Amino acid sequence: MTGSVFRDSLQNGGLGPKMVWIAAGSFRMGGDYSSEKPVHKVSIKRFAMGQNEVTFAEYDKFAQATGREKPNDRGWGRGNRPVINVSWHDATAYAKWLSQQTGKQYNLPSEAQWEYAARAGTETKYWWGNTASHEYANYGNWGPVVKGKDRWEYTAPVGSFAPNPFGIYDTVGNVWEWCADSWHGTYKGAPTDGQVWRGGDESYRVLRGGSWLNGPRVARTAFRNWDGSDVRLGYFGFRVIRGADF
Repeated sequence: MTGSVFRDSLQNGGLGPKMVWIAAGSFRMGGDYSSEKPVHKVSIKRFAMGQNEVTFAEYDKFAQATGREKPNDRGWGRGNRPVINVSWHDATAYAKWLSQQTGKQYNLPSEAQWEYAARAGTETKYWWGNTASHEYANYGNWGPVVKGKDRWEYTAPVGSFAPNPFGIYDTVGNVWEWCADSWHGTYKGAPTDGQVWRGGDESYRVLRGGSWLNGPRVARTAFRNWDGSDVRLGYFGFRVIRGADF
């Protein structure tokens, strides 16, 4: 059932990230820009996605357990803010550790899984409609109005805004999210079964969702971005997915 939330136990104590089951289905993937074409139908199997972007608290636990250097929070705070300054390799290492700790298979989402979950059954630019609004997401240089008073000028704590219809938070803005796929300039030849699209240039990986820094055009659900797999920036983060148990 879509929206059902769970957390897997970790071998060394505590719980993994909150995960939301996403029901199987199909959707039209893509948009109006050249890199978003051709728009194509994709069928997705049931999977679970992180309800939130991976937080500093979650990533720091992994870093401490594995002896990795903890990423810089730029003075914005750690805890329940989304982890930043992590590369694609850092993100995949976290997913591998989470798999070892839980006995379940965690990964970065495929680009298709990410867009399916972010769209949540909608076909508009954003899950709430076609007009960008700081009421719903943390994007743009000046951030959103929060409770009519303050404005974020950096990452917001995860879950600060309403979830989309699938129960997933912050698919628009906050931090760019690494996907498993290597970069391809268009969707020509893309898988239609939701699997990771391999090939292309393996040194460049897909990023989705926009960030606190970027304007509304790139925060659209269909927008595609990419960067080097070893790049760490103050607006790069990630969330994880878990396969279904059959």
